[in-house]
Amino acid sequence: MASERGLYVGPRLRRIRRDLGLTQADMAAALEVSASYIALLERNNRPLTAGLLLKLAQIYDVDVAALGSGAAEDTARLQAVLKDPVFAGIDWAATEIGDLAANYPGVAEAMLRLYTTYQEGQLAFADGLAKAIGGGGGRAGEEADDAADPVAESRRFLAARRNSFPALDDAAERLAQAVGPRENVTGYFRTRHDLRVRRVPASYMVGSTRRLDRHRQEILLDDSLDAASQAFQLALQLAYLEMTPEIDAVLAGGAFASENGQRLTRRALASYAAAAIIMPYTAFARAVEARRYDVEALARQFGVSFEQAAHRLTTLQKPGQERVPFFFIRVDPAGNVSKRLDGAGFPFARHGGGCPLWNVHHAFRTPREIVTQWLELPDGQRFFSIARTVTAGGGAYGAPRVERAIALGCAEQHADRLIYTAAPGAAGPEAATPIGVTCRLCQRVECAARSEPPIGRQILPDDIRRTSLPFGFSDT
Repeated sequence: MASERGLYVGPRLRRIRRDLGLTQADMAAALEVSASYIALLERNNRPLTAGLLLKLAQIYDVDVAALGSGAAEDTARLQAVLKDPVFAGIDWAATEIGDLAANYPGVAEAMLRLYTTYQEGQLAFADGLAKAIGGGGGRAGEEADDAADPVAESRRFLAARRNSFPALDDAAERLAQAVGPRENVTGYFRTRHDLRVRRVPASYMVGSTRRLDRHRQEILLDDSLDAASQAFQLALQLAYLEMTPEIDAVLAGGAFASENGQRLTRRALASYAAAAIIMPYTAFARAVEARRYDVEALARQFGVSFEQAAHRLTTLQKPGQERVPFFFIRVDPAGNVSKRLDGAGFPFARHGGGCPLWNVHHAFRTPREIVTQWLELPDGQRFFSIARTVTAGGGAYGAPRVERAIALGCAEQHADRLIYTAAPGAAGPEAATPIGVTCRLCQRVECAARSEPPIGRQILPDDIRRTSLPFGFSDT
């Protein structure tokens, strides 16, 4: 009898396993083979037999045809990319391209992504140049920008709705009541979804902090997560299991120029729902008034992190139960903005850096301490801001940690409701620090911290006189 033929698809099998968040032992148990055999398959030391291929398709819903033809498709894509003039002068043998696609699919995918990024950059540059020459802009220009910047697209969706989604708040509150006290959540998963919650070492998680293992009916959590992070991840999984219709209904109200923008927004809405499960609207809205918006006290009361409580404060605009509208920003030591939410009408800069005079950039000097500041914009608007550093990661010796600073603020007319303005000796709005949205939009010429000239101002030559400020400007 003829022996069973097989395919050598080791790198693709490894990619499938990693995309599913599985260890070799996990996959071996599901396929009823040894972990060492999976290792041999992934190194192309053994072929993937037809029987094992069918079992793989049944268990993990893998497209058998795609598994076998993937290398050919990647080869064709690479061949098309390498025809670009940017690669002119480089000699490529047809067999080299095929070997790269077949044996190193991760490298092939990296090359394709890099080329796509290069193309997008070229198109964005061309669009920007066309706008600069032709004075273009308007909604069409914004849509083109959003297609290249899904983060901006997602932020606009949230900002347009003031980061408030009452339908999600209502559904999350009902779900929180069904779950009961937080310690009941593991039992709820067991009885409602037949899922067991397990906390396992990070080495077992294959780069994940949370993973839903449908094969073993388990929710796995990285045991190095702190209590607040574990609770949030469980609430997030619960939101994906039970609140997907509500999340998708909210998402359907947006018009997205890119799939990435839509996906980022869906993630943001799921996180919103998770926070609403842990901090139900009615209870949280009552608590913020009782504690005068003391973020640390609210975090302790609800068993969440300082950042989670601050983030939740930006969402309290449910009709009939509105609270102080806040804006929120999170930055790293280099000034990169990784989260931005506006429910208070603060004019964040869409592009470029923020104002260095804002103390969110100084919070790194006093880690974990709350610093307060009154802010005054060039148009006279005043805001009150608190800032503090927060830490992500860690949980074990040598584990990577990321230090960021967050700022939470509100307009002047609401500041007297905050505990921070009632502290003995607290400064009033008359002590506000003059700041700008960004240097390019700030017309305050007497600023030693300025890094760029404002749009529309003529810079004075310094042939005869050099001012003590970074730039000198004419009065016209």
